[in-house]
Amino acid sequence: MTPLRTLLVVLTLALLGAVAPVAPLPAASAAVCATDPATPKRQLRAMWISSVANIDWPSRTGLTVAAQQAEFRAWLDLAVSRRMNAVVVQVRPTADAFWPSPHEPWSQWLTGTQGRDPGYDPLGFMVAEAHARNLELHAWFNPYRVANHDDVSALVTSHPARRNPSWRFAYGGKLYYNPGLPAVRAFIQDAVMDAVTRYDLDGVHLDDYFYPYPVSGQTIPDSAAYDQYGGGFANVHDWRRENVNLLIRELDQRIHQAKPHVSFGVSPFGIWRNAATDPLGSATSGLQSYDAIYADTRRWVKEGWIDYVAPQIYWHIGHTAADYAVLTAWWAQTVRGTGVQLVIGQAAYRAGASGQDAAWQEPAELSDHLHVNRRHPEVSGDIFFSAKDVKANRINAFATLAAAHYTRPALLPARGGATAPAAPALGSATRGSGGVTVTWTPGQGQPTAYAVYRVDGTPTTADPCAFADARNLLATTRKTTFTDATASATAAYTYYVTALGRTHQESGPSAGRSVPGSGGGAFSVVLDNAGAGFTAGSAWGTSTYSSQLHGTDYRFAEPVAASDPAWFRAAIPSAGSYRVEVWYPANAGYNSATPYVVAASGGSRTVTVDQRTGGGAWRSLGAFTLDAGTYNVVGVSRWTSAAGYVIADAVRITKL
Repeated sequence: MTPLRTLLVVLTLALLGAVAPVAPLPAASAAVCATDPATPKRQLRAMWISSVANIDWPSRTGLTVAAQQAEFRAWLDLAVSRRMNAVVVQVRPTADAFWPSPHEPWSQWLTGTQGRDPGYDPLGFMVAEAHARNLELHAWFNPYRVANHDDVSALVTSHPARRNPSWRFAYGGKLYYNPGLPAVRAFIQDAVMDAVTRYDLDGVHLDDYFYPYPVSGQTIPDSAAYDQYGGGFANVHDWRRENVNLLIRELDQRIHQAKPHVSFGVSPFGIWRNAATDPLGSATSGLQSYDAIYADTRRWVKEGWIDYVAPQIYWHIGHTAADYAVLTAWWAQTVRGTGVQLVIGQAAYRAGASGQDAAWQEPAELSDHLHVNRRHPEVSGDIFFSAKDVKANRINAFATLAAAHYTRPALLPARGGATAPAAPALGSATRGSGGVTVTWTPGQGQPTAYAVYRVDGTPTTADPCAFADARNLLATTRKTTFTDATASATAAYTYYVTALGRTHQESGPSAGRSVPGSGGGAFSVVLDNAGAGFTAGSAWGTSTYSSQLHGTDYRFAEPVAASDPAWFRAAIPSAGSYRVEVWYPANAGYNSATPYVVAASGGSRTVTVDQRTGGGAWRSLGAFTLDAGTYNVVGVSRWTSAAGYVIADAVRITKL
């Protein structure tokens, strides 16, 4: 499958800059800074950690407390290693609880026996561990499912579904609470609200299970409830939809009345309705959640009853009945102007799995979904199902995605209109054997977390554009100290810290603190294709087509099975470690695997760059040991099997 990319139009770059210390400045507006779509400033990145049937965690029932906790910490560490910033953890999978609920029994998925105390408070533990890593924890509740079987006697005797037989029904071999009963609706809300009020949750998350998915030849046994409560509705279908609407609307009200900062989100089936059924629907031909499971998700968005919607768009790009690109565009249009955030539910479980369509055997399929997302500014991030598939990384699919989209950390999207806390006061930046340690003190406004930025060198003034995307973002933390273990032992840097409120509004940056370099680290040179140090063969054309160019023009050539490189020649003052960066305009028609050749000491090294995205900005190829002298240091080769022009525009070489 051909990966899809978007072209970000580069706007005017304001050249301001930052000395240590300097007065704090407001963050730059994206309208005056060239931002890199590969390093967005804000993006929700999460994975579902599923407990039902021990899909993810715990891996099996009956583990010791220590083993359960070690497994959960490992899931959080995986999220951090993949530069995620949230987890969505299933805490009420089958009308049971992963906390000492006064309403429902302990979950069987903890100990193997429903109602048995696991010996600790899993939800309290999970929240504390997630926040220690500055991950948001969204507690995931399945509202109506009682059991994945229909044997009532298998439920613990104290189970509310046993004590209240009228609340339940069996359908398709499973037990459900009846959504049409006001008492059931109130009970479900009370069960959820117990967790909301007792724990420091960041979000409440419902999945796609509302009324049961249809089972051929069976009818939902709710006629008695319809007779009792369905007055005023033209048919049972409208009544069922309103029952679910009431749950969503009332739960939204109760959550935000108790804790306004808690986010309420739903992850529905990916299709609301098909356009053939409803002109407001999507150009798809699959199951319609509005009609099949009575989930009017479009209305929930338009009414603002939820803070975010995470549709499960579990189909590949080009799928005949439900094209990922088509559905993403439909959901983007649906949330536009509503204030409801859109995050996409991604089918990590399909990537590289046996029995899946051929598209899912392509390592880039999952990554290409996020390239589609870049077309739509309404898309605020992604959630991956599920944690074990993120870890499995079959066919290197998730690593491919992370390399293209998660190379830097990202702040979570801001929610609501709260005022940002004041900027912190940066006290010191000290180089030690483990890196550079930065310390600060909070400003006013009760910050929840902090973002740490690093820019190269010791600029004389703070550049607002340094904070416009995440290219300079090192980490977020809830502590007031951070050690930059990635810092070179010889390079000069300037550090800044911002403060983040509970709903992620960000302060302006602190005054900067610099650490000096050593060993000639001040050397830096920019080589443009129009300069004297550039050489290229006759096959290389010249263009001014893209506004993302560096200088007056750039060079392009067709790929061939021969190197024929365009070379950038430089005078390297002394042997040592140098950072090599490249600048190119990006376009969907350019090459996805352009080979850059660096004439490093000990032998040339080749780095491939996707020139379909991330243009109009300096992109690092990495640090290389270079010999002293004047020679061709960086080449752009034509030898690639990928289609599209290879581009040679500019190179920057900086001594570390």
